[in-house]
Amino acid sequence: MDAFLEFFNGLENRPLQRFSFFVGGMLILWIAEGAIPLISMNYKKNKARHALVNVGFTAMHFVIHTLLAAVILLIADWTKAHSFGLVYWLKANTLWTIMLSALVLDFFGGWLVHIVEHKVPLFWRFHIIHHADNNVDVTTGLRHHPLESIFRGLFFIIGILVAGVPMYAVMIYQTLLVFFTTFTHANISLPASVDKLLSYVLVSPNMHKVHHHWKQPHTDTNYGAVFSIWDRLLGTFSTLNPGQIRYGLDRYYPNEKDEDFLSLMKRPFQKNG
Repeated sequence: MDAFLEFFNGLENRPLQRFSFFVGGMLILWIAEGAIPLISMNYKKNKARHALVNVGFTAMHFVIHTLLAAVILLIADWTKAHSFGLVYWLKANTLWTIMLSALVLDFFGGWLVHIVEHKVPLFWRFHIIHHADNNVDVTTGLRHHPLESIFRGLFFIIGILVAGVPMYAVMIYQTLLVFFTTFTHANISLPASVDKLLSYVLVSPNMHKVHHHWKQPHTDTNYGAVFSIWDRLLGTFSTLNPGQIRYGLDRYYPNEKDEDFLSLMKRPFQKNG
């Protein structure tokens, strides 16, 4: 356990290693998409071109969150020095600290920020970029406008303050989050029984695909990132047969431009965005 904690405790200082985990996981799921696809994709040109657009947003997301790591470290150190946050008030041991931290971070940095982005028009303008993808696959997960990435980071920091999350627990959750981000967006077909069983506690691929359905009210459900319990407890959980799912948006953004990088970057600042 000590070696495990030590590895994650210093992971914020090794951004290239963190990025390699993401790339490795994405490549594995990229291959799986070809072997067990959920649906047949209709890319504008080809899968590589589609990936290039999304990877551009992903790279900016990682740069922003690498810079935010310095702020996160300061806040984690402050909560420790002042014994501030749930893990200190409840005198949680290491295992409970990891579990409680993951739940609180997932609520603030996963579910809550996500529903705010859907309900507040200003933030929806930026989140549209994520939903505008008509071919949701493993590269879609971190397709976020740079300003949305900053906004998400702020909610994540709130979660750290509320729980008093130590740095090793931050890194454990972020590693888990990156995995689920790629896993739940990947165009893979799991056995229906496995997917359903998984969705009772964790966000499963089919569960998250419902959120990317082009029509409301399905677009406004299944906000969870790692744990499905928030959607189930707070009444935002829904199901839809994967065969009925169609990606993209029924309004807000011209679907023919869902792979136009510059248009996507400018869209939130346009009056009709």
